[in-house]
Amino acid sequence: MSALTSREFLDHPTISHDEFLREKVAFDRSFGFPVHDDDLSPALKPHQRDIVKWAIRGGRRAIFAKFGLGKSVMQLEVLRQVITHPASDVPGGRALIIAPLGVRGEFIRDGHKYLDIEVRFIRRTEEMDPAWSGIYVTNYESVRDGRLSADGFDAVSLDEASVLRSFGSKTYQEFLGLFDSIPYRFVATATPSPNRHKELIHYAGFLGIMDTGQALTRFFQRDSSKAGNLKLYPHKEREFWLWLNTWACFVQRPSDLGHSDAGYDLPPLRVDWHQVEVGVLSDEIDRDGQGVLVRGGAMSLQGAAKEKRETLADRVAELVRIVAQHAAADDGQIIIWCDLNDEQHAIERALTDMGLSFSSVHGGLADDVAEDRLDDWRAERTYALIGKPVMLGQGMNLQQSHTAVFVGVTYKFNDTIQAVHRIQRFGQQSACDVHLIYAETESEIRDTLLSKWEEHDRLTDTMSDVIREFGLNPAAISAALTRAMGVERVEVSGPGWTLALNDCVLETRDHMDDNSVDLVVTSIPFSNHYEYTPSYNDFGHTDNNLHFWQQMDYLTPELLRVLRPGRIYACHVKDRIQFGAVTGAGIPTVSPFHAEALAHGLKHGFDYMGMITVTTDVVRENNQTYRLGYTEMRKDGTKMGVGSPEYILLFHKPQTDRSKGYADERVTKDVPDYSLARWQIDAAADWRSSGNRLLTPLELAGIEPKHRSRLFKEQTRANVYDFAAHVATGEALAEKNALPSTFKSLDPGSWRPDVWDDVNRMLTLNGEQSRRALEFHICPLQFDIVDRLIERYSNRGDLVYDPFGGLGTVPLRARKLGREGRASELNPTSFRDAVMYQKEMDQKQATPTLFDMLEVEGGEAA
Repeated sequence: MSALTSREFLDHPTISHDEFLREKVAFDRSFGFPVHDDDLSPALKPHQRDIVKWAIRGGRRAIFAKFGLGKSVMQLEVLRQVITHPASDVPGGRALIIAPLGVRGEFIRDGHKYLDIEVRFIRRTEEMDPAWSGIYVTNYESVRDGRLSADGFDAVSLDEASVLRSFGSKTYQEFLGLFDSIPYRFVATATPSPNRHKELIHYAGFLGIMDTGQALTRFFQRDSSKAGNLKLYPHKEREFWLWLNTWACFVQRPSDLGHSDAGYDLPPLRVDWHQVEVGVLSDEIDRDGQGVLVRGGAMSLQGAAKEKRETLADRVAELVRIVAQHAAADDGQIIIWCDLNDEQHAIERALTDMGLSFSSVHGGLADDVAEDRLDDWRAERTYALIGKPVMLGQGMNLQQSHTAVFVGVTYKFNDTIQAVHRIQRFGQQSACDVHLIYAETESEIRDTLLSKWEEHDRLTDTMSDVIREFGLNPAAISAALTRAMGVERVEVSGPGWTLALNDCVLETRDHMDDNSVDLVVTSIPFSNHYEYTPSYNDFGHTDNNLHFWQQMDYLTPELLRVLRPGRIYACHVKDRIQFGAVTGAGIPTVSPFHAEALAHGLKHGFDYMGMITVTTDVVRENNQTYRLGYTEMRKDGTKMGVGSPEYILLFHKPQTDRSKGYADERVTKDVPDYSLARWQIDAAADWRSSGNRLLTPLELAGIEPKHRSRLFKEQTRANVYDFAAHVATGEALAEKNALPSTFKSLDPGSWRPDVWDDVNRMLTLNGEQSRRALEFHICPLQFDIVDRLIERYSNRGDLVYDPFGGLGTVPLRARKLGREGRASELNPTSFRDAVMYQKEMDQKQATPTLFDMLEVEGGEAA
């Protein structure tokens, strides 16, 4: 929803700037009520009591407790308190546990054994008893498929919610949104995969702690070359882990909470990798028509599945050897993990031939049949349990066995680690043996799996460090999370320039005089799309568009105050793409951010003078967002919008004398510098054909792409545009494999003066940052844009100001064009680099050239 539709958008600030910043600190969000030890079941162990009290007080919390710490009992006690405690909002209500297939029995047994409560299993809404208030348990599939509605429940707990990933990303996100109206929500899993950041922030969204999109923006930098590729900002890592611990507890052992680890010694784990030699010669042909000599190396998910089928017989033969050895040693029962149906069938045949009994559980079985087969194995009526980690690897206690064999390896680390910990868990009395079989062509998969395993262990240790440091005390974590307000102001200046390390609101408000600036040129942050610093003063550190404009309410009046009457404030903006999975629209839509910026400027007293459009490359944009895909367009053209250009909004501070249309101090042009012909082009874009003929598709195909783009743009400016000819030219190039898919090589030029189609996207100070191996700025402003605005709307000697200075592009270009420059910047690294560029220009201007020396010598000779 656009901020324009909100009444608050038109309101003016009612609190001080400092108070506004302090209200941004909202990490400790609680939705529950306090309980005392006397309220809780005496069956709980000390660490379980601490976690249960913390979860109930929070009301919406995630319990990430290691295997064997009693996660099931804790969930049951939390839900029991929520629907029975007098302080609850829903006494006498109903609670629902959603669990993987095969886990329901553990909840029913644990409820009866430890808490003396009844837990009922249901599959459908009509199976609910309207006369009974208590705890129900169901499978994820029942809710996913709509057989059981979340309506009618007052509390819900997702057990081992990571299984949702197997449903697919879209179903995963839709599933989590089904419970928005339920007041008490919980998540519980033993392995939350700290290295799967998106999974963690989806849990935060499900719990109502923070919107998923907001969390992505706040903590993660985006890969501009690939959509969905996330990486934590280096300066946000500790903040991210601390924030997680305000609503999730990562407990590896009771001592993390200050209790004794007696009885919680994790058994040793022996991991044996079995490489199977297979034929590596290949008869494949790649997509370029080249023969593939050997199989192996990096593989896609599809390629890995194909390789598993190629090597199935060899891997099953190794499995038979391991199982025969284990059976001969009479070392108890065994678990065999597989990934493909074909593998499961082959294992069943092999064990049948060996005369070994087994319970094989797969998705084709009815729930009751699958449960019966599990019960046979638990009762030791069968020797081997065969299944896929995606079905049996989540949440189940299978520690009556201490040996597991994986007949193959996959890239799915979470499935692997979950399956391993079905046997290695607290309470296991024997050392555990895990055998992983892989073909020699799958060594890349093995290496990837090991790398993820190491990262998992490292990040899990990080979470343990946090819980040991702060305990279950969200208030203490929030205090540590209260980031610095602003920075210690630093001002550096030289001939014709001033840069300040400061919050731009404070810099403009407290350090700049009325009517002291001749031109403002800036690129404002695009709401909360990026955060540029770890400071709360950062305009990107906002919840949504409305929150962003509320912070701009403190800056824009100051820009109006410092600008000379009649002068221009040029504001660079860009609309924001909203993805359907986040908004619920189902399709990518556009947030009209430039329209909000326009209304915001008018609200604070500026005149609106018009808008310059800066074209962008739609092909490159699609490679970043995937919203304009050619394939999707062919499926349904209604999904496809248009490319998202950038805009320069031209705001005008009212001149003192409104009866005259001139600024108090005019921006004038001399004929030698600004010709009549230039004015005609700028004002009317009256470009006539030069008479040259258009290049043919054959001629264009023979030209290097970078030169082809320039020539095509020039000829479309100089000639009458022919849409059909444009399409035909592109199709002809495509037939000759000469139409690039990474950028738009046939981009027509514009005839309008308010559309800039020739801005060099690469010509920014990031080019210098790259050359010097310095940190890039997230959104550098192009030199072309800055230069044209400065030349058009200021005189030589004027002062040009940028409140969001970044690397100092605006003051640097202003000086190159004979003006003075000023900027403020909140990021110390960007400020340091901006000062460096200004001082380098000082040195260049102060260093005499050969011609200067000749002039001096000539003067002396005279």
